[in-house]
Amino acid sequence: MRAMGWVLLLPAAAHAQPDLANAHTLIKQYCLRCHNPKAATGGVNLQPLLGAADSFATRAGLWNQAVSRVRDASMPPKGQPGPTPEARDSFTSFAAARIKAAACADGIQPPNPRLRRLNRNEYAATVRDLLNIHINAGHALPADGAGGEGFDNAAETLFLSPIHAEKYMDAAKLALDYARRDPRSRAVFLEPKGDARGILEGFLPRAFRRPARPGEVDRYLALFEAERKRGGTFDDAVLHAIQAVLMSPHFLFRLETGQYAIASRLSYFLWGSMPDKQLFSMAEQEMLRDPATLKCEIARMVTDVKATEFAERFVEQWLGTRDLGREVKPDPKLFAPFYDAEIQSGIKYEPIIFFQEVIAQNKPLLDFIDSKWTVMSNRLQRFYGLKPTPGIRQQPVPVDLPPDSHRGGLLGMAAVLAVSSHANRTSPVLRGKWVLESMLGTPPPPPPPNVPELPESHDAAPKSLRERLEAHRANPACSGCHNRMDPIGFGLENFDVIGRWRAEDAGKPVDARGQLPDGSTFDGPEQLKAVLMEKKELFVRYLASKLFGYALARGLTAEDQCAVDKIVAAVQADGFRAQTLVREIVLSEPFLYEPKTPVVKRP
Repeated sequence: MRAMGWVLLLPAAAHAQPDLANAHTLIKQYCLRCHNPKAATGGVNLQPLLGAADSFATRAGLWNQAVSRVRDASMPPKGQPGPTPEARDSFTSFAAARIKAAACADGIQPPNPRLRRLNRNEYAATVRDLLNIHINAGHALPADGAGGEGFDNAAETLFLSPIHAEKYMDAAKLALDYARRDPRSRAVFLEPKGDARGILEGFLPRAFRRPARPGEVDRYLALFEAERKRGGTFDDAVLHAIQAVLMSPHFLFRLETGQYAIASRLSYFLWGSMPDKQLFSMAEQEMLRDPATLKCEIARMVTDVKATEFAERFVEQWLGTRDLGREVKPDPKLFAPFYDAEIQSGIKYEPIIFFQEVIAQNKPLLDFIDSKWTVMSNRLQRFYGLKPTPGIRQQPVPVDLPPDSHRGGLLGMAAVLAVSSHANRTSPVLRGKWVLESMLGTPPPPPPPNVPELPESHDAAPKSLRERLEAHRANPACSGCHNRMDPIGFGLENFDVIGRWRAEDAGKPVDARGQLPDGSTFDGPEQLKAVLMEKKELFVRYLASKLFGYALARGLTAEDQCAVDKIVAAVQADGFRAQTLVREIVLSEPFLYEPKTPVVKRP
């Protein structure tokens, strides 16, 4: 559903919208030559759009692709006959209206919740808060793949494999062995001494994130008593019963109902862990559907230290910076004197702490495009060539940026610039692709097969990267996508692989000029950010969709995009404030939805 960002914010045409027949004519005239059943260039066949009028409902995703490419002038490819700007607006306005009408015809209809287990990070955080221990009990669990809107908390991918059972057994044993030795942890579940029922009556509701049901405590008490009969000590028997609790589907899976489900959704969204005592209390009092209560809870939760995990999990997957130091490693032969473990850690956490600061301080979301501040330690300021803040600041703190810093916003952060580069050189292609994917939500299609790699320069007179890419784009198979990606990336060429400012490439002055498919021109990162600021509605809608998918822990449906409409409208009306985005997501129908008869689909 990424293309919805382009679709639902389109300007209205200045003249009457065309009817369906005219839309079909445009597709036949300019699109079908490449996107027909036989060719299906880029894996896209637009023939199904020429069927019945209900294709706006049955083929919404395909219509979104068509509208996105026509609207941003990336299709037809440069050099091929294309519709006039007026015809593009007419087509996209008409199609956008029909797609939206089809999706929202019956109001917002959230799907029934799916059965989903805690992912590895959520498991570790939940065990930590449940037992008051300070180790990562889930470190040996299998890694979780991304699903939904690109996050590893998505229900679509959180199935239970055979290896999980053994690993959960080991993880529970590790956690309880550690907790047994820690006096602070023992007090959580080994008191009152001699009263196993009292311990379990206090522990089960916290572990299951809802009140214990009739007979549940008795079942685990029976395990305690069986262990005592085998000669186990009181502590051994309690831990035996608690280990069984930690192996229960009611702990490992999100099975909460009613207001306890809202408490869990809220806590796993903003903390990545179980609800705390206050959320449990509010669920018990049925206060968690009150907008004023939820607004206060959001303000409390986003300033809690546990919100750091939310920032880290969301940002690293949204921006792709989780790969920094893993799959993405700048060439140590070229950058080792300047790029060590401390700098890598500093640049990796800069966007995370920046995001956390934007949310906690309720700053404008537009600061992600451009800002007059960022968060840095003294060491990172020196790395960026900036004058360090007076005093010893080893930890990153908010700092004001000088006007000539070339920083501000995501595009001035070394983590973003490094993950969109090769190990030994920058890549306007990767950087342009990153902006399209991660800021505008309009990713280019995958490259066609058998496209040659960008040749290195072996001439006596070295060619700049820009010159080599321009030659690469002469290949008709490459030009369509590269005409979208490369110009954006050129605007960031003043930054090297690790994000330092430079004025030359291959001994020649950096040429940072670029032009977007819609005709917008720029020269350098400051002007590129100004162009992106003109597209702020696109960025905010895409960010809202990503955060919405993360909060719902699943992929978004066409009906969810109707909720995104309402969320974005409220955010715009409030000056793009960050907490307004979080609040409107939490208050949305899909987030608060509870089916009258829960239907849980197993993966």
